[in-house]
Amino acid sequence: MSRPKPATFDKKKIVAENRRARFDYSIDQTFEAGIALTGTEVKSLRFGEGSIAESYAEVSPDGGVWLINSNIPEFSHGNRFNHEPKRPRKLLMHEREINKLHGAVAREGMTLVPLMIYFNSQGRAKLELALAKGRKAHDKREHIKERDWKKEAGRIMRERG
Repeated sequence: MSRPKPATFDKKKIVAENRRARFDYSIDQTFEAGIALTGTEVKSLRFGEGSIAESYAEVSPDGGVWLINSNIPEFSHGNRFNHEPKRPRKLLMHEREINKLHGAVAREGMTLVPLMIYFNSQGRAKLELALAKGRKAHDKREHIKERDWKKEAGRIMRERG
């Protein structure tokens, strides 16, 4: 019997966050994935460098999930063994999760959007990956109205409460 997943992942140090993703996409489900990194990539991330703003993930036909177009700059003290900044990086997930993602992307037209890179309590670099559907312009306007109304309602309740 499998262990139930925690509602939120254990995030100790957030390195890179894709804040725009929550506005541009309607998030359906989130997954935690490990990232296969080289030594100099880990060192760059520990210094807080890295960006996933324009990156995405895809499920390859051989059954792996890859993070594409993420930028982890070269380590400043690295030598000839330094890494390539925008190389595709393999995501480490359970086969059951990979199959679920593959089915959703293929059948339902959903997208795999990276939300953030962080280090967990054991010091391992993890990626929060979301299964999401893109929002149209009118959906974005509706989202803005709803968010503003919630802020206003909270303000009113504080004043009267």
